[in-house]
Amino acid sequence: MAKVISTDKAPAAIGPYVQAVDLGNMLFASGQIPLNPTTGDMPSCVKEQTKQSLANVKAIVTAAGYQVSNIVKTTIFLADMNDFAAVNAVYEAFFTENNASFPARSCVQVARIPKDAKVEIEVIAAK
Repeated sequence: MAKVISTDKAPAAIGPYVQAVDLGNMLFASGQIPLNPTTGDMPSCVKEQTKQSLANVKAIVTAAGYQVSNIVKTTIFLADMNDFAAVNAVYEAFFTENNASFPARSCVQVARIPKDAKVEIEVIAAK
């Protein structure tokens, strides 16, 4: 049975969805924009936005009882593909710092991200 995952260490959903759904051996996390869960602030720099989005992802994954190393798929949404290299550098450091293998990944440019963020990241994790 699916279990809804919710943590105050990541921003609350800003629409009719949940932070993540755990199927017991697979976790599907909603896209995380770079909102600080405590202040609601969003950094202006794409590198800092990427760090915050990944911190939010980690908080949700951890709250569900998974680890960063359990992430098997990511999807990155960018407002501007010219930010790809900057986002990629932060992304690589995140997985390296968490002793995790790099997951499969898609990265696409989109017309607009909620709250006019520059990046949004969603993940799938498996045990």
